[in-house]
Amino acid sequence: MNLHEYQGKELLNSFGVRIQRGIVAQNADEAVAAAKKLTEDTGTGWHVIKAQVHAGGRGKGGGVKLAKSLDDVKTIAGQIIGMDLVTPQTSAEGKRVHQVLVAEDVYYPGDSEPEEYYMSVLLNRANGRNMIMYSTEGGMDIETVAEETPHLIFTEEIDPATGILPFQARKVAFNLGLSGAAFKDMTKFVTALYTAYVKSDSSLFEINPVLKTSDDKIMAVDAKVSLDANALFRHKDLAELRDLREENPIEVEAGELGLNYVDLDGNVGCMVNGAGLAMATMDLIKQAGGEPANFLDVGGTADAARVEAAFKIILKDPAVKAILINIFGGIVRCDRVAQGVIDAYKNMGNIEVPIIVRLQGTNADIAKELIDNSGLDVMSATEFQEAADKVQQVLG
Repeated sequence: MNLHEYQGKELLNSFGVRIQRGIVAQNADEAVAAAKKLTEDTGTGWHVIKAQVHAGGRGKGGGVKLAKSLDDVKTIAGQIIGMDLVTPQTSAEGKRVHQVLVAEDVYYPGDSEPEEYYMSVLLNRANGRNMIMYSTEGGMDIETVAEETPHLIFTEEIDPATGILPFQARKVAFNLGLSGAAFKDMTKFVTALYTAYVKSDSSLFEINPVLKTSDDKIMAVDAKVSLDANALFRHKDLAELRDLREENPIEVEAGELGLNYVDLDGNVGCMVNGAGLAMATMDLIKQAGGEPANFLDVGGTADAARVEAAFKIILKDPAVKAILINIFGGIVRCDRVAQGVIDAYKNMGNIEVPIIVRLQGTNADIAKELIDNSGLDVMSATEFQEAADKVQQVLG
């Protein structure tokens, strides 16, 4: 589950991570009030207006702007709120901006030049350890830095038995070229950041940039936080931060129905039980010349109600030209699934796209007879290749 920048910063701050302070606003008038409050609390004269969407690269799309007066705050907030923000991490249609973060200006003049760094905390799946990834090249596309100058990317792996140790935090600060007060502050920052990551059961923290201010303070100017959805039962307060407006509405609806659904860009709808079989089915569709329109795992209880719900979810995508149902009857019997397909089809009336049903496992022969004798416009298959051939056939 992804958080907005302002939510991620609040989470970090609760664990002692210094952040660029800000106030979220839903409209231009609220943005002006937030700017006045920030000036009163922090003394900042300028304000940064940041679109709050679940996507990176907001600045490139015009979603992050500097306001040098209250009139600028009102104008810029009015322009950003309601816009469809297109960034390298969104679709061509972009994401609608519902709110902005009005943040303090932290690039103030001082005894030294501000410096920007990149830092993230994530799981290294190769060895099952968390790691801190960091670089002196903050504020840039880290993918480009990794590709063109990989020697500027550092990693520090953390033993889960000990957690982050003091020498590791000092090593990070040293590799970033820090000294004096900034060195000490970075060690505190890194330690607090890792603690926040572990205790919030997150799957990713990405801070770009981490800023060394002109007076040698270390702070998070941005915050991309992804929480492990499987651990949210331990964090009811964090679960309440979910913003459904930022998620695919069909995927949200499928989740409420208990279906594991991911929207894709293809033309063949998939209804499968089991994640492994679903992945194999998607490969099968591609080999047959089609493109999967979705990943959909109906689980082990593929009864009529569940199948009907899955049909409705799949058919919400206008790009779907055919539906392939691929069920292995282990926990659930194939004849029950077949009857569920028939009942769901009748309840929904006429379904205008071709349907191929491949059922294998317990009572597969009975299931095929049920489908073939149903009188419905449904094609049955027993073998994987047979199902692929029928997909190819209906796609022309």
